[in-house]
Amino acid sequence: MSCLLCRGREGDAELRRAQVWEDRLWRLTMSLGGYVPGFSYLEPKRHIPYITDLDGEEAATLGEVLAKVTRALREETAAELVYVYVFGGGIPHLHITLAPHREGDALYDRLLRGEIVEEKQPSGAVRLISKEFPPIAEERQRATAAGVQRRLSGPNAAAPTPPKRTISDQEDLSRWEGEGGPPSGNG
Repeated sequence: MSCLLCRGREGDAELRRAQVWEDRLWRLTMSLGGYVPGFSYLEPKRHIPYITDLDGEEAATLGEVLAKVTRALREETAAELVYVYVFGGGIPHLHITLAPHREGDALYDRLLRGEIVEEKQPSGAVRLISKEFPPIAEERQRATAAGVQRRLSGPNAAAPTPPKRTISDQEDLSRWEGEGGPPSGNG
């Protein structure tokens, strides 16, 4: 078997992990060389390459299992919260990284690279802005949101994925008008 994560406990030694829990579909392993207590990985036992391939019983149980294991990690480590990451690179077997976090620990709490500027919003929320990577144009984001919305709620929502459809920042969004247009406001 070539997939390291499909080997289960046999692959754990190479990854410097210890299995701490499992059920029929999922297993939780903990890094033996993590930078914070409880740094763990939740992975399906069945070979599922990426989050976009998640289906069947694993898809149906992910929320419940994720809540169960993050709650246990938070309680055991006295963490303020548990970061949940799905990167998809490295080993092509879905693994969800779980990182219990406390103020001042080694975890990086930003998703953006480069020098970050914090912009306080009227609500008190803080918007993070990278000085090196400007945000994508709002029009493009709205068009992308409209496309995702159609895929998730249209009559073919359960059908196989249609061909990829992209637009550039400069493209006129008027082509979307006949299809309900990009969502307005904050939706």
